[in-house]
Amino acid sequence: MYKKWLLLGMVIIMLGVLAACGPGGMEQDANVSAGDMPDEPSKSELAAAIESDNSNEIDDLVEEHFPLLDVVNGDTYEAEIFATQRFTKEELVSLFSSAIEPENVSEEKDNQQIMVYPNDFVTLKHSESDDNVILIEVASEEFVRNNYSPSFLQTYFTYRLLDGFLGNGWSNRRARSCQSGDCYGGYKSGSYGAPSRGSGTFRGGGPGSGK
Repeated sequence: MYKKWLLLGMVIIMLGVLAACGPGGMEQDANVSAGDMPDEPSKSELAAAIESDNSNEIDDLVEEHFPLLDVVNGDTYEAEIFATQRFTKEELVSLFSSAIEPENVSEEKDNQQIMVYPNDFVTLKHSESDDNVILIEVASEEFVRNNYSPSFLQTYFTYRLLDGFLGNGWSNRRARSCQSGDCYGGYKSGSYGAPSRGSGTFRGGGPGSGK
């Protein structure tokens, strides 16, 4: 009898753990400030490490040098959210471009800037609760193709450029898919729509719905 109750208790505990790790991920604070950040190397140390990094892919470079904040999960592919308080957006654009040349860099609009690489889109923006923290979203090309709202990306690139990045006719096809509202418009606080959230190495963040 004791063994039966012990086994039942273990099953209940495991079910609780699985429920907590469901598709929406662990519930986290929607904003990140300098006080939430883990310790980072100094600005000069980070810059030197990035400049000497031999990575060929921008996602590997960012993952190696910046703390992971959150993961936004699509059906198959994902976007990873990193953060830093050591650099400005302009400095990050310069560092990343020098390390691995992007295919295109947008102008800064709505306090955001997007860098396009062969396999990834990198979005740089200030945290909504602390201008000293820069969020670095690295979204795989397939995540962008399958989840992003074209109206959000058109803020930074023409439809012609977007179709060049993501495939001929992508903008129109995706716009029709987005009529239901189930599209991703960049990482924002306070909204937990699709795609679903994962968990990061420190608290903060939450995906926004598409425009």
